[in-house]
Order: sequence, then structure tokens, then C-alpha cells
Amino acid sequence: MNSIYSDELVTATELNRQPGRILDKALEHPITITRNDQSFALLRREDVALFVKTAQHSREIVELLNTAFRLLLNQKIGTEHPYGWLGAFDADELNEFINEVISAYRSVALQETKNFDKAWNELEAIIHEWYESALAITNPELEAAFTKIKQS
Repeated sequence: MNSIYSDELVTATELNRQPGRILDKALEHPITITRNDQSFALLRREDVALFVKTAQHSREIVELLNTAFRLLLNQKIGTEHPYGWLGAFDADELNEFINEVISAYRSVALQETKNFDKAWNELEAIIHEWYESALAITNPELEAAFTKIKQS
């Protein structure tokens, strides 16, 4: 959806007089209902859920990337921080992580509405894979096993 709001304005009086026609229009695109100096958006519940989900995910992505950038600036991030696991990576790995996340995030914006869940799931899978890698790096037994494999 390119825009949350439609250019079509409907008064509250019109909504009261022709609710069926206005609701039919709202199935096609959002409607702005005006009453006095107030404006209300009328849109499908699925669209609102999508907007809310996108806002929530975007907030998480911003915090995740902010943490990665702070680590690149050599700021200390404690392990208690929700994204403190990013501290397991060196600068090159963090840059690779940032590029992957940004690329996947951009692909979400290019998806059709019906494919948003799939795109978000792919982004979450990328983050999860990096998280699992961080756990492996910080686990001394796994680190020793990986070192042994590399030396072979």
C-alpha cells in the first residue's frame, strides 16, 4: 500500500446516511472521515494489523542495527542487553550482518501485502542464524571444535 490515507474525504454525516456504500469503498482503499475539526481513518482491520506489525518489527530492526553500529564504534554493550550477543562478532562480521539485515529489510518493503509475513519470516531467520552463530562463538566447547576442524 503506497499511502495510508486516501484522497477521498467523507463526512460523518455521509457515513451515517450511506454506511454500506462507504464501507464498500473502504474495502478498496482507506477512507478519511471528517467531523468538525477531527479526522478518522477507515480501513480494513488486516491493513491496520499489517501497519502495526510493520511498526513493531521496524522498531526492533532499528534497535538491532543501532546496537551493531554502537559495537562498530567500540562502545561497550553488556551481555544483558537484548542484542548483546552481537558483541561476539568482529567488525567485518558486524558489517556483513548489517548488510544482510538491511538488504532483507528492504526486500520486505518491495513485497506485495500478501507476502509480507514470508518476507518478515525470512528476515527473522537471518537474525536467528546470526544469533545461533554468536552462541556457537561464545561457547568454549564449540569454539574448540570449530578450531580443531579448521586446523584439519
